[in-house]
Amino acid sequence: MVARTGVVVVGAGPAGLALANVLRDRGIGCVLLEEQTRAFIEARPRAGFIEEWAVRALDDRGLAGNLLSTAPSQGRFEFRFENRRHPFSYERWAGQRHFVYPQQLLVTDLVAQYADNGGALEFGVRDVALHDVDSSTPSVTFTDAGGTARRLGCDFIAGCDGAQGVTRRHLDGHLLTHDYGIGWLALLAEAPPSADGVLFGIHPRGFAAHMARTATVTRFYLQCPPGDSADNWPHERVWSELHQRLGVPDGPLTEGELIEKRVLDMHNYVIERMSRGRLFLAGESAHLVAPIAAKGLNLALHDAFHLAEAIAAHYGGDDGPLERYSDTCLARVWQYQEFSQWLSDVFHSSTLDPPADPFRARLGQARLRRLLGSPAAAASFAEIYIGKAADF
Repeated sequence: MVARTGVVVVGAGPAGLALANVLRDRGIGCVLLEEQTRAFIEARPRAGFIEEWAVRALDDRGLAGNLLSTAPSQGRFEFRFENRRHPFSYERWAGQRHFVYPQQLLVTDLVAQYADNGGALEFGVRDVALHDVDSSTPSVTFTDAGGTARRLGCDFIAGCDGAQGVTRRHLDGHLLTHDYGIGWLALLAEAPPSADGVLFGIHPRGFAAHMARTATVTRFYLQCPPGDSADNWPHERVWSELHQRLGVPDGPLTEGELIEKRVLDMHNYVIERMSRGRLFLAGESAHLVAPIAAKGLNLALHDAFHLAEAIAAHYGGDDGPLERYSDTCLARVWQYQEFSQWLSDVFHSSTLDPPADPFRARLGQARLRRLLGSPAAAASFAEIYIGKAADF
């Protein structure tokens, strides 16, 4: 382990790994610190839908080989409500598709690309602390996996350690939060997908969703009260609700063993200033978007690529991109936050019988009718649903 490097990246999620890979390829010294083991991060199930622009950006940087050779893609989904199927082809309107590639597979690829090709990476670290971030000579202290206390001097610190990480605490004074007031029961089932695209069920009993992960594993969501317990959802209740909320006469669901159950309280946050001195945040360290629109992984990659280019520009004598980094990233973050709120209103305002707010329920129904009946509305929706306006 070197005592000094160019960039210390804290956190080996998609943002940290993408950033570290690009920096290494640009010849910029980089050390990546991760508190978990390699086996843990390569097995942790998270997001699974990657927008086409992000796949192109990964490919441009030599990071999409396995993804492009193995991942299926999707360009359509279905709304299911009033016991009918309402298909929507966003590829028709935006000309782009999602790639279905579970986050743990992408993490596995990025770890191999970085660590197995000489990148400096420390797993199992603890007691990570940041020092002198407002100076030109910041440093990071930590205890390595062998129990030795270490200090790394650097030019920059990249905080990519997520919502519970240590780096975001240095910018919590800029934190804005939003609570949707609903919960989602997140489920993984050992069952093949029941449809060739995403299913969004809008039902008086609550929202539900179906999303393929692999040929044998499917992600499901069920709306539930915030703060609910997964223990309240035994196998029989889960499948009964899924059949009621997602089932249609010509679209049955395939059941399977539930291998994950956890309740997510739907909330968002944004740290309005994503940098402080020589500390720059990326991914969920800086912003969280509830999984309503499947935007979190894509925003993490967006941040990582912008930060990598900005740091490279600094070493080339141009600090402009670093100075603009926060504003550049937040422009897309807020677009995705607004879209998540819009889609949540469509998904949830009309659910529960009677609806908690009949006025908002009618608004949600009006939005859905407009989306399905207006070419202009469909094109506008599709562009942000697939992230077409991204600049990579």
